[in-house]
Amino acid sequence: MSISYNSFCDDFYVDMYINTRFDLPSDRDILLSFFERIKKQFPTMTTLGRESTEFCLDEAPLSGRNRWVSVDIDRLGAGCVNPESFQQAFELPKFVIELLPYMLGVRSLDIESLDLTFGMDFDYAGNHNEIIAEALFGGSSFAKVFDMPGAGPLNLSPSVILSLDNDCSTRARLAVEARTDEAEMRSGKFDSDKPISMYLTVRQYPRAGQDFEMIPVFNRLCGLAVEMMDEKVVPNIVMPLTNAIAHRR
Repeated sequence: MSISYNSFCDDFYVDMYINTRFDLPSDRDILLSFFERIKKQFPTMTTLGRESTEFCLDEAPLSGRNRWVSVDIDRLGAGCVNPESFQQAFELPKFVIELLPYMLGVRSLDIESLDLTFGMDFDYAGNHNEIIAEALFGGSSFAKVFDMPGAGPLNLSPSVILSLDNDCSTRARLAVEARTDEAEMRSGKFDSDKPISMYLTVRQYPRAGQDFEMIPVFNRLCGLAVEMMDEKVVPNIVMPLTNAIAHRR
């Protein structure tokens, strides 16, 4: 199934992170074997790099698409930029999850949380705060606060965290991030390389008395994220943002 979200933004990405209670292996041979196994499954992932304590295997960008896997001290990630389908977006994270018990020794008791993020970037060479205020706060009580003399909102990056079940073990965080800084507002000259970003993250914590089965948990989070995007985020957050940007271009 193709992903329609790409048509609403300039870049769409899917990121998965597993946070662990114990440190992940840092042994050279273990990590190389892990990354080589991934490269065997995904031959275009050929660039291995290191930044501080994080090791990352990247795919060279192909027509704007890029896949990656990272291992840090107590966090492992995998993701895809501009996937063409949900299958393409989810296949690398699922493959990495399946390797974890055998190659990195990650077990159910070791899981602190599993995160799945759907992210969107919107290019706009103007005041991000004004766009967010217009698209998401117009007609609200907050809009009255903005109606004051001056340059307007200085830092408008709204976010909310929701509980998706009674024990609060499944949560969602929705955030919109502005990147306009004070210097740009003073000068009236805005950086076109800094996008407005929207993030929807669904997170699962372990539940008392239950094993943390990573693949079933990941599949459930995928379903929740798609449902929230389709029913709530795209019509109520994404489309107002894209319309506001389009009206100012």
